[in-house]
Amino acid sequence: MSNPSFFETCQGRRLAYYQVSGAGPGIVFLGGFKSDMQGSKAQYLDVWARAQGRAFLRFDYSGHGQSSERFEDGAIGDWANDAAAIITALTDGPQVLVGSSMGGWISLLMCKRIPDKIAALVTIAAAPDFTEDGFWTEFDDAQRSELMAAGQVAVPSEYGDPYIITKRLIEEGRDNLVLRSPLKLNIPVRFLQGTADQDVSVETALRLLNHADGPDMHLRLVKGADHRFSDDTCLKITADAITDVLEKFE
Repeated sequence: MSNPSFFETCQGRRLAYYQVSGAGPGIVFLGGFKSDMQGSKAQYLDVWARAQGRAFLRFDYSGHGQSSERFEDGAIGDWANDAAAIITALTDGPQVLVGSSMGGWISLLMCKRIPDKIAALVTIAAAPDFTEDGFWTEFDDAQRSELMAAGQVAVPSEYGDPYIITKRLIEEGRDNLVLRSPLKLNIPVRFLQGTADQDVSVETALRLLNHADGPDMHLRLVKGADHRFSDDTCLKITADAITDVLEKFE
């Protein structure tokens, strides 16, 4: 694969990205927590978009993948700022956002921050407010004490090295919660969720569906699918959801 291009934000962060030119509305993939644009979903959609002649953008948040900065220094607001900056600068017209896990949260923030750039939304195991409702809520007293005293705590991860969860990630996340205030989505929205997901529950997906308000919103539950949502069936379901919302603009 060719080397990525780089986009520099006004904060001086260098974001690695790959971009495909094509018809609009374009598609932007927003990855998950500590994931990158080389994952199976991002690469599948890159190939799919090329076959469709559709514009496509995938990128790494700061502290992720090939972008600059340290992961431990980042927080939700930083990564949302990265997304808003690169979408605004590099895409033409409204885009279909495809947000995976944390990318689902960030895509919801984009609907609030840059609504004129959003044509439609597809989320995969969206994890809104997970710093508060996931990490903080599930920490025991010892973990909370360590976090407050040391500024960080290590959390085991089935995806590799432990996650380093910082005090800033938790506290800054509280400034970006989306399930505590009205969430109006006046665009086509498709939420995708696996029933065997051990990281984001079906209850979270239902909470998001019930909380958000919009005229064209659907939740699809896929029996047996896990958080990766990356087998052939799930990848096709994702592409079908994108096709479904794109038909609104034909």
